[in-house]
Amino acid sequence: MSESAVPPSLDAVEEVPVWLELNGAPAVTWMCTPAQLDELVAGWLYGEGYVDRPEDILRMRPCAQELGFWVDVPRDKYETVEGAERRRVLASGCGAVTTILGSLSAVPRRPATPTPPDTARMRLLFKELFARGERYKETGGIHAAALTDGETLLFHAEDIGRHNAVDKVMGAALFARRDTADLILLVTGRISGELAYKAARARVAVVATPSVPSTVAVEIARAAGMLLVGRAVSGRPQLWEGERRAAGAGR
Repeated sequence: MSESAVPPSLDAVEEVPVWLELNGAPAVTWMCTPAQLDELVAGWLYGEGYVDRPEDILRMRPCAQELGFWVDVPRDKYETVEGAERRRVLASGCGAVTTILGSLSAVPRRPATPTPPDTARMRLLFKELFARGERYKETGGIHAAALTDGETLLFHAEDIGRHNAVDKVMGAALFARRDTADLILLVTGRISGELAYKAARARVAVVATPSVPSTVAVEIARAAGMLLVGRAVSGRPQLWEGERRAAGAGR
């Protein structure tokens, strides 16, 4: 076979199901990238309100035959979440993803409006975020998320689902006992409602993206006193703060 007749290599990003059984009951099955799975589980539990600290994860046992976990959390926390008046919705994340959104009145409220981040620094942080993405370099078909203090990337993760990537960095912060309040969450895809809700639950100050937020995300950020930055790597970033949108971020 001549060199010109050799078919080109085909690129595909890995996607697998991972299930979670929580306190003896099926909880969720993720379609995700099989990396940082402990962090994925912990971050999802935190985002849904089942845990607040590492000690709340009483047991985490992986299945030896397939990708899945058995987890136990305190009974009172489990019953509080299960008994909450929340609606399950089909989220706008990648693939068939369900999330549970509570009412806006249940969103934690920040004590003060965050200071808009510096535009030039934000671009450098996103540049570092993309540079760290090994799977992104291989195929381009993956999302990433990071938590930063505005100076350096503290936690970073990649996943086929942007919501999963966020859960992974939140889980990493939980295991490291790093308070996420006042940190900045960087995401590579749009800021959807479920991502904004996870960020509000973690009390982060800012969520930034090269893309844009959804209208639901804007409402959640408004209720939480959280700042959203859209078009964060473009010439004129858009700030969604309080009741208004303004062009231009930081200095």
